[in-house]
Amino acid sequence: MELLLLFIGGILFTGLLFGKLARFVHLPNVTGYLVGGVVFALILKLFKIDDDYNKYKDSIELIPTIALGFIAFSIGTEFKFSYFKVVGIKPIIIAIFESIGAVIFVLVGLLILYFINPNIVSIPVAMMLAAIASATAPAATIMVIKQYKAKGEVTSNLLSVVALDDAVALMLFGIMFAIANTVSNHNNSNVVFSIFKPFLEVIASLGVGFAVGFLITVLLKWFTGRGNRLTVVLALILIVSSLEAIIRENLHWDFSFSTLLACMMMGAVFTNTNPTEKVNTVMELVDRFTPPILLMFFVISGADLDLASIKEVGLIGIIYIIARVIGKVVGASIGGVATKSSPEVKKYLGWALVPQAGVAIGLSLVAMNALGADDPHASAIRTVVLCATLIYELTGPLLTKMALKKAGEIQTVDKPKEIKTQVQ
Repeated sequence: MELLLLFIGGILFTGLLFGKLARFVHLPNVTGYLVGGVVFALILKLFKIDDDYNKYKDSIELIPTIALGFIAFSIGTEFKFSYFKVVGIKPIIIAIFESIGAVIFVLVGLLILYFINPNIVSIPVAMMLAAIASATAPAATIMVIKQYKAKGEVTSNLLSVVALDDAVALMLFGIMFAIANTVSNHNNSNVVFSIFKPFLEVIASLGVGFAVGFLITVLLKWFTGRGNRLTVVLALILIVSSLEAIIRENLHWDFSFSTLLACMMMGAVFTNTNPTEKVNTVMELVDRFTPPILLMFFVISGADLDLASIKEVGLIGIIYIIARVIGKVVGASIGGVATKSSPEVKKYLGWALVPQAGVAIGLSLVAMNALGADDPHASAIRTVVLCATLIYELTGPLLTKMALKKAGEIQTVDKPKEIKTQVQ
């Protein structure tokens, strides 16, 4: 058990060190954490303690599960009815189109690869990667906007879209995840149930989150202390995050419960059933509590990157990286046309949606674990997403800057000061 504490301490220190190094070279913190995770894994092998690390792998994997719950909950708190009354539905429509665009282009590309050579990728893996492609990391995008004081229609729409993007991605993933499970379940003979089962699973997940969100509101009326309120939120996120494993391993139900969708709905209900002051207080507490958890999540994800397998998934990775960018750009452009946005929004908004990090990495873990050993290509999901994340986080901020500059919304060309951002 002492070794477990040593590994956790090492993960935290590695994240701190490489996060600092990343800021020195003007890269997002998450890039530093992922690279730090790769280095951490190499150090374990160098000192021949990687086998000891693997013995505690199940315990360590609880950290990503907790992190994902908080990420989804935080995304849900962005769904404020008062906000959408002001901005209207334009950002929602654009977010849906650009997310679906990424899904379609990646799915078509990987399905073509499947029909050419089924030994490279399976249909469930293609569906999972397509769903993950819809996610965007807001941290790098927001950092560029702040650094260059960007203002204008592209910028205002961009801020709204990136806030909605991951929520749309979670819902798309929930649907695709359930469909992929149905496709891979060859014993399911009820065709009608197979068609409607994914939607029932998504509705059930959202329903649980809706109920627990109201429970948070009720409990926060009884527990008024700051520490107690944080404990209420933490306890319920942990409970909901455990439901998927309980259903799968203990109840043995053939049911794909999405803890991510449930936690997202919890956040949405919480933010719309409580005064803004109370919501801000609770989220401030959550923001103070979660950074070490999120830091460990990314370092652990980097440590899980199998460098030796990169060559084996190279073609899948190339299709994923290129098709996702094309899908984002085309989808955002179609969304701009549908909402009668300006020519600048149609041309440049999609290029600012390239960065991808936290939610995508988390979804890759969920997908890989769900498909399991029965799918020989399942491990490729996480490797592809982690490699793509490194590339997107290196190139994404530059593409965002170029897009905003082309749109004429960059207010300063001076060398930007270092901007501190939270982990996304």
